[in-house]
Amino acid sequence: MTELIAGIILGSGILFDLFGCIGLARFPDVYTRLQASTKCVTLGTALIVFGVFISEGFTPAGIKALLVMLFILATSPTSAHALARGAYRSGIKPKSGYVVDKYQELIEKEEKGDFEEAKNQGAKRGV
Repeated sequence: MTELIAGIILGSGILFDLFGCIGLARFPDVYTRLQASTKCVTLGTALIVFGVFISEGFTPAGIKALLVMLFILATSPTSAHALARGAYRSGIKPKSGYVVDKYQELIEKEEKGDFEEAKNQGAKRGV
């Protein structure tokens, strides 16, 4: 029974990874590609590793798989945020047609020297 559950979880993870790869190839710019690869591939890889944990149980290999899953869930969104912020700051603009670009307002305030206001504004928006 655990092998069946592990197989279903592994299959789901592989599908999420596949969807993330398709999004990486199909989306038009770096930000949408980063979103697709981060969300889908993080969940997909975490599901694959969790399937290994279900299959192995509480053995040393299973516990290592669980730790790897926690590490992926903690670091992948953080690194995607850093990559997106670095891309934006290096001058790569989002494709035209986006509704909101609030990060530009924050950067303009920082460039004017209003660091305190930019810091407060960023904290309110979660930037």
